[in-house]
Amino acid sequence: MERESMEYDVVIVGAGPAGLAAACRIRQLNEDVSVCVVEKGSEVGAHILSGAVFEPTALNELFPDWKERGAPLNTEVKGDDIYVLRSDENAIKVPNLLVPSTMHNEGNYIISLGNLCRWLAEQAENLGVEIFPGFAAAEVLYNEDGSVKGIATGDMGIGMNGEQKDSYMPGMELHAKYTLFAEGCRGHLGKQLIERFKLDADADPQHYGIGIKEIWKIPADKHQQGLVVHTAGWPLEQSGTHGGGFLYHLEDNQVVVGLITDLAYSNPHVSPFDEFQRYKHHPVIKQYLEGGQRVAYGARAIIKGGLQSQPKMTFPGGLLIGDNAGTLNFAKIKGNHTAMKSGMIAAESVVEALAAERNNAELTEYTTKYRDSWAWKELHVQRNFGPAQHKWGNILGSAYAFVDINIFKGKLPWTLRDTKADHAQLKPAADCAKIDYPKPDGVLSFDKLSSVFISNTNHEEDQPCHLTLKDSEIPLNHNLPIYDEPAQRYCPAGVYEVIEDANGKRFQINAQNCVHCKTCDIKDPTQNIVWITPEGGGGPNYPNM
Repeated sequence: MERESMEYDVVIVGAGPAGLAAACRIRQLNEDVSVCVVEKGSEVGAHILSGAVFEPTALNELFPDWKERGAPLNTEVKGDDIYVLRSDENAIKVPNLLVPSTMHNEGNYIISLGNLCRWLAEQAENLGVEIFPGFAAAEVLYNEDGSVKGIATGDMGIGMNGEQKDSYMPGMELHAKYTLFAEGCRGHLGKQLIERFKLDADADPQHYGIGIKEIWKIPADKHQQGLVVHTAGWPLEQSGTHGGGFLYHLEDNQVVVGLITDLAYSNPHVSPFDEFQRYKHHPVIKQYLEGGQRVAYGARAIIKGGLQSQPKMTFPGGLLIGDNAGTLNFAKIKGNHTAMKSGMIAAESVVEALAAERNNAELTEYTTKYRDSWAWKELHVQRNFGPAQHKWGNILGSAYAFVDINIFKGKLPWTLRDTKADHAQLKPAADCAKIDYPKPDGVLSFDKLSSVFISNTNHEEDQPCHLTLKDSEIPLNHNLPIYDEPAQRYCPAGVYEVIEDANGKRFQINAQNCVHCKTCDIKDPTQNIVWITPEGGGGPNYPNM
């Protein structure tokens, strides 16, 4: 069956902060430019997960009257507490004078990024943007000259056996003069474009973390609206792993608590999910959660390589923007403001090109505009933070960052590099200490399946598995004997299992559990797992993450 097609001036893949900011800005600049946004989540915000302490710099530019428009920025940061957790019981509070300036949050807001994206989608639709949630961009389309022509959404109603079901509906082609890819961290089409156009030829390998987050409703006497807590050290330091935790006090007696585990870890026995569960038992965190109730769970990979790892963002017919291009500022643990700014710069470049009747060209002027922006300058000042953390660990790395950022304002005449990819960091399991994780108590700590349940994750079961293997023999014949198959532990949703029964061992993929975090696509040691889009609308349905 031949696919139908629709024509737009601009197609945007992904209704996150970068994509929606780009859509809004295009229509602000020229209301005659037709724009459509496709979003694989069942609704805008369904797949959005972020801490999030939000810096409103880009929002101030995009909608200076955002307060009057009712943007959901309801909790201004009132205090910053930073701790080094020395053990499972002890902690040292870091004096503010010794904290890198990037970790101070005056003027920022604690928000639900999902709710902010829902609000941005409303603004975009009011400006005339067409938004299609529940449609996954599954394929990049190309013109005969090799430039990007647009995207095709995925077919619906294909059975697990690859045959068409009664409900079959072919995907639709969306053609555009320019296509902006704003899929977020490790976008699967962005990954293909980087490879096809060799966009990372002059970049260091990209680096990632896995962020696991819960929302809790806590007793009123423990709630301190506007308080931001960050931690480093235990429990990750026990295995030589880097990362850190956070706990933010939202409105309505809610807190968000999470742990970011750097995916450059070397011990294959590490389980980021279980590290997070025991993290909540530390007295610094437990004091707020005791007597409370967990109401939401989710996980998402975080892109953190910085400027050194950013690919070229331009190619004929399109742009990579936001976390698809690595614009997150890991020194601040923030990327929403820089993602939005990258989208706004993309909008300006596209509108200018369309006005000049330059269609499907390579927008090299975007690179100049981006490098002249405050977003690039901010990332340049803080470019050495991530590599310093990898090189010297959280404590010494932060001490270096204090000198580099607070004292020298990022003007030290060198740039640290980090040239070994995260997936290549694992050591053989036999060379690493096993980790005895405590069993969940069902009060502060929980198992994976009950956690996935409250992420509201759902997929059509009778469809091809979207977690594909280049070689089906590698999990049992290579990863299991060398690394004790780390997919069993690095996945925060219980997707991967090694099952042993009367017929021997088999590698089982529970694709229905997948929360679309992309950790498997990043951390698999042979890069054998390739994440592709399932049917549109599948995956988590986060209410306000």
